Amino acid sequence: MTSLNDKYEVVIVGGGHNGLVAAAYLAKAGVSTLVLERLPHTGGAAVSTQAFAGMPARLSRYSYLVSLLPQQIISDLELDLELRSRVTASYTPVVRNGRHTGLLVERPEGQLTAESFRALTGSDAEYDAWRAFYGEVAGFAETVAPTLLEPLRTGRDIQAMVDPSVWDYLVEQPIGHVIEDRFRDDTVRGVVATDALIGTFADLTDESLVQNACFLYHLIGNGTGEWRVPVGGMGAVTDALAVAARNAGATVVTGAGVSSIESDGTSATVTWHDGEGWRSVECDFVLANVAPWVLQVLLGEEPGDRPEGSQLKVNLLVERLPRLKSGASAKQAFAGTFHVAEDYSQLQKAYTDAASGSLPGVQPGELYCHSLTDPSILGPLAAKGAHTLTYFGVHTPARLFEDDLEETRDLAVERALDAINEHLEEPIESLLVTDADGKPCLEAKAPQDVDEALAMPGGHIFHGDLSWPWAPNRARMETPAQRWGVSTEVENILLCGSGARRGGAVSGIGGHNAAQAVLEARAQR
Repeated sequence: MTSLNDKYEVVIVGGGHNGLVAAAYLAKAGVSTLVLERLPHTGGAAVSTQAFAGMPARLSRYSYLVSLLPQQIISDLELDLELRSRVTASYTPVVRNGRHTGLLVERPEGQLTAESFRALTGSDAEYDAWRAFYGEVAGFAETVAPTLLEPLRTGRDIQAMVDPSVWDYLVEQPIGHVIEDRFRDDTVRGVVATDALIGTFADLTDESLVQNACFLYHLIGNGTGEWRVPVGGMGAVTDALAVAARNAGATVVTGAGVSSIESDGTSATVTWHDGEGWRSVECDFVLANVAPWVLQVLLGEEPGDRPEGSQLKVNLLVERLPRLKSGASAKQAFAGTFHVAEDYSQLQKAYTDAASGSLPGVQPGELYCHSLTDPSILGPLAAKGAHTLTYFGVHTPARLFEDDLEETRDLAVERALDAINEHLEEPIESLLVTDADGKPCLEAKAPQDVDEALAMPGGHIFHGDLSWPWAPNRARMETPAQRWGVSTEVENILLCGSGARRGGAVSGIGGHNAAQAVLEARAQR
């Protein structure tokens, strides 16, 4: 059993990636820091798992790619981590006039991309519009990305730094409007739109603009928006962070399910169960690396409406990559994001279906083959030609699974596979590896499964709707926590996870900013 002190300057509740980032920064600064994690291991949603009995492949079971993790954090914490670029950005199989074809986007874009746009759409107009649009978005991202690791700027400040026309269509009006205005092809529109829907249940023309915030986060990482594959799987990210935190002097305790937090605004008490009995510790600050909804419960307060996740995650292990009816190279097509049933009209129809209480008739989603970029996750299976595939389906809100989780999950998977199989020479089920128990290597996670496994309320992967990565113009910015976007109603309890402003996805930004707020507040005491 780990020997613990009676008091720490900082206790971090939750050992996911943000909590570990905060712990590493604080411990490096000489702050006594304790991390308490409910599960038997750190990592939260960013873990690598041998999901199938007797199969050595290590899948990124929940979160699956890295974009928003700033290089500055990797450098500051000297993380032993390799992130590899994918040679393909995306491939979208489609059927046009009864013919199977597809849209290829290379990384970096080249002649094959231009030719693919031309072959699909009949001219260069859509690709010209594509390059113009993403050039504008890139300029916006390059300006905003460096501010994510600084004290918050106001919306007015950010608006003054960027092209006013881009601000208007990204921040002031529904993203669907600019997509419909700038693009004509249904498939091209859909490829653009998907970044607004990953983990977010919304119509593309929703006046709430939650889809716009989601779109921005998916395009802003390190000023480039590139999504990379961590060598060793997502668990390699949090393993490196755990090493950094412990090496810096932080104490990390697993199997510690926190049950309550009490605070008078100056000092706090955190209580947990270690499997044998109850334990408590005093501290000056609590960093909550849990969803704000969960934090309210731990504080003994009424948490309000539960967030609602909206994704279907399916992990598969296949004997080989499937052949495509379009004739495209499987290695090229699956090396990036493989869009399925994500034409703009299909996305909007799926939203309408789900909003009316039914699973989408045609299930939109996307596939990723991490093992093409990082074969090390396969172990000895790599030599046999096997591959991992991970599927992320959109517009499957938790409400649809409430009445019968297993039956609805099975139906959602069936519709997802049907949408994939439309473009394959053979059904993907025929390629599944059989595990040591004789079962096909396929596992599916509805929002409720994510909630149960990770204590993410409602299975919401962002802990709730994403907020803009800047402060409202009239926001209070009096305390360090307010200035860094990590404040709660209690002065010495700070958010450090995805629920912080500028949180969301695997970024470490929430952890970094909470640590900076503590260091600033500590210096003022």
